[in-house]
Amino acid sequence: MTVRIVAIAVVALAVASPAARAADPRYPNWPCAQAKVPEISLAAVWAGPELGDAETKWRDDAKVTALVSKLSARKTPMDEAEKSVKEFLAGSASDKTANAKLLFAGLFDTLNAQRSQVMNGLERVSRKQREAADKIREETIALQALQGAASRDDTKVEALSNELIWKTRIFEDRNKVVRFVCEVPTAIDQRLFALGRMIQQELE
Repeated sequence: MTVRIVAIAVVALAVASPAARAADPRYPNWPCAQAKVPEISLAAVWAGPELGDAETKWRDDAKVTALVSKLSARKTPMDEAEKSVKEFLAGSASDKTANAKLLFAGLFDTLNAQRSQVMNGLERVSRKQREAADKIREETIALQALQGAASRDDTKVEALSNELIWKTRIFEDRNKVVRFVCEVPTAIDQRLFALGRMIQQELE
């Protein structure tokens, strides 16, 4: 495949990307096929008792903050998470309810923050990809001019060709990473919903 074909393919890919299409004008830099939902709705993941002041007080409890950190980490298996939830909520009914609210409040805050961080990162990469596509387009035009010049400089042609090949590979690699990372916000949604169900089941 020639550099010209590679460059044209990359630009076409950039134009066809979700970010370039900007299906939702509110989020012009959102690069994922999945619709952007800026924050998880509490009602969508929690049907337990009202959290009340637990929304702010969970940070004051060292045991809760440590458990929130463990459960919110995607590397923690869900069966291990369930065991930890059961152990933490073992106790009297009143203690169980209070602890359940603190725990879920912490998970809701923490996972929402993780999700926002991932989404902001995706939009930053999307902007950089758009800039990279523009640069590749400009350099493709410059290369074509060099190739068609009456006094062609083969050294310059080769140098720019190699640079375009390298930039094309970087662009394509980043697109692959973006497609993978686009799944992360949904995975966080699902994890928070599952953890919420675990906690609520212990209250039933």
